[in-house]
Amino acid sequence: MKDNVSVQGTAHSDRIHDSAIKHVTGRADYTDDIALPAGALHAYLGVSDVAHATLKGIDLAAVRAAPGVVGVLTAEDVPGVNDISPTGLNDEPVFPTDNIQFHGQPLFAVIAETRDAARRAAELAKVDCDVLPHALDPIAAQDAGCPYVTKPLKLERGDIAPAFKTAPHRIKGRMNVGGQDHMYLEGHIAFAIPGEDDEVVVQCSTQHPSEAQHMVAHVLGVPSNAVVVNVRRMGGGFGGKESQMNLFCAVAAIAAKKWNRAVKIRPDRDQDMTATGKRHDFVIDYDVAFDDAGRIEAVDGSFAARCGFSADLSGPVTDRALFHADNAYFYPNVRLTSHPMKTNTVSNTAFRGFGGPQGVIAAERIIEEIAYATGQDPLDVRKANFYGGEGRDLTPYHQTVEDNILDRLVSELEDSADYRKRRQDIIAFNANSPVLKKGIALTPVKFGISFTATWYNQAGALVHVYNDGSIHLNHGGTEMGQGLNTKVAQIVAEAFQVDIDRIKITKTTTEKVPNTSATAASSGTDLNGMAALDAVKQIQARLVDFAVKKWEVAPEEVLFRANEVHVGAETIPFDTFIKQAYLARIQLSAAGFYKTPKIHWDRDKGQGRPFYYYSYGAACSEVTIDTLTGEYRVERTDLLHDVGRSLNPALDKGQVEGAFVQGMGWLTTEELWWDDAGRLRTHAPSTYKIPLASDRPRVFNVNLADWSENRELTIKRSKAVGEPPFMLGISVFEALSMAVASLADYKTCPRLDAPATPERVLMAVNRLRDGG
Repeated sequence: MKDNVSVQGTAHSDRIHDSAIKHVTGRADYTDDIALPAGALHAYLGVSDVAHATLKGIDLAAVRAAPGVVGVLTAEDVPGVNDISPTGLNDEPVFPTDNIQFHGQPLFAVIAETRDAARRAAELAKVDCDVLPHALDPIAAQDAGCPYVTKPLKLERGDIAPAFKTAPHRIKGRMNVGGQDHMYLEGHIAFAIPGEDDEVVVQCSTQHPSEAQHMVAHVLGVPSNAVVVNVRRMGGGFGGKESQMNLFCAVAAIAAKKWNRAVKIRPDRDQDMTATGKRHDFVIDYDVAFDDAGRIEAVDGSFAARCGFSADLSGPVTDRALFHADNAYFYPNVRLTSHPMKTNTVSNTAFRGFGGPQGVIAAERIIEEIAYATGQDPLDVRKANFYGGEGRDLTPYHQTVEDNILDRLVSELEDSADYRKRRQDIIAFNANSPVLKKGIALTPVKFGISFTATWYNQAGALVHVYNDGSIHLNHGGTEMGQGLNTKVAQIVAEAFQVDIDRIKITKTTTEKVPNTSATAASSGTDLNGMAALDAVKQIQARLVDFAVKKWEVAPEEVLFRANEVHVGAETIPFDTFIKQAYLARIQLSAAGFYKTPKIHWDRDKGQGRPFYYYSYGAACSEVTIDTLTGEYRVERTDLLHDVGRSLNPALDKGQVEGAFVQGMGWLTTEELWWDDAGRLRTHAPSTYKIPLASDRPRVFNVNLADWSENRELTIKRSKAVGEPPFMLGISVFEALSMAVASLADYKTCPRLDAPATPERVLMAVNRLRDGG
């Protein structure tokens, strides 16, 4: 069907986020805004103050005697299975019984009449334990002989040994890549309302309602059909609410059933940050062989990750780091291995990009090493190593790159950002500026789209058309500010050719769409949009059949157009047509379903097609550093990003802008730091520094590649946008590196670690000045 300009808010048009006005006026309802039933109780967690110990016992007498306390939950109070592991490895208890495994680990929960009473009482417990040695980072874990939290992965193609032996040049190096806290505006929160028999309803802030449902059922020892999980919206997620909400939902539900009263749990920001996982930090060792022109001949990469005390999602996260360790570059011979290390820290988890950014930055460091070693512009080295045609189009996991548009994308940004002239001007500036130094970098990204756990690539949706012509839309995705609900509503509006205002978007609930996947992997619109479209097509097919029989016309004479239905020569208002269909007893409701085609993955062999397609992007950033203090600022950034045929350019640009700033923050100011006792010291906005408005580029140009169209049959030929532009922030990191390299006449790779805080920049400057 063709777009009709008189229909408001259909696909491929700018449309304001459905909750935007509510967001800025404070009228948007989040979980914390829902009125509690009379008699509701509040829970708060009591946590460990040591990083590793044998747990001998907990004296809770003073806790139970504290004012307002109704009771305490410990492992003994879990009626079902004391485990909330998202991968079923039985390695993540709600509350531990024998061992404390990280500082801040929840040991019990206080249930009280008020949140303040619960919070104060939680401090009164006396924990009896024998302290054990702890390992906080992946290298310390390896040295201590700590195990893997999950099975590692190896990707291999070609033969690296002869390539290393014969290549003209070879460089080895190590890079430390820091983690990142999600810092969502709305923290974790859940409240549970007990029902009759085994039933319970949980309101929470989660990206994965079905997992919350299954985990609550698991710990209660009841079937999933007894548990309902509702999510209207989240105040941000970024992966931090994909699995980490399990604990809070479980505590609320267990307490609600135990005392037969509604129970709410909302940790302080400090406890939220210490008790929930982060982006994985990595220590990456690389060995690269290349020729005189800077073209790569072999790569050997080792990726050791701080995973924390349990597996959580560390298996697929560390897998994806390897999947993206090539970024946009062809490695003729390659071996990549992951080392998912168990550490005495909170269990790390999903974060926007899901390990991909850690792989991409390793690829960019390799390019940087080659550029400085050969005296070339890093952009020329990048271009020389881009994936190309046959013979240079196979990834380390043996998927063929069929949709590569990087040559055109990068060339367009190179021209529009005036990269070559600006780079020469910067080199000239640095030669005459003893204190301030500038840098510029143009970096690409190639990001695979699909869950690497193939079974997650499915979605459901439910569409009702009421007899007054209004439409009710529900799907399995969750809204966390990214505009998913708006995009899916646009898809439905276009399919029916009605104004988007006719569509009511409702909360995500396990009562309507079962067995949903997490809203993650940038696949929310791809999956749920297609499922909603499938539901609409079912309803439309019935309506066309109804019209054919009633008006005795051919099917092709029934057309949905601009809030009307054209039946032969007759034009009928949409709502009138729907009313007639209802009176004729036509079913006006449908459950849609979609599963991503073509994908397959054999992890044991390290081969397959884990991704349906790739999204591409490029960023050019310019920075200025002060070599006396290490301080810096981003002068200008130009972004050109590929979202296929955009469903909503305004929302997509917003996603690109936000992802870039968040990626820049990961690599500059956002530093996680544990002290020697294993305590996270960057545990609040006062000590953990996300980018401020003043940190954004002084000049910020963001454009979509409006000529791009997905070659695969995705929803309206669009592409995912949530995660891929996150890695555009690497351009800032690379620009900082060039500014530092100017101290040694661009002949030495500075080997900055991430995040490149002012302190690290200053240390790198001093190393080069000292000849290091």
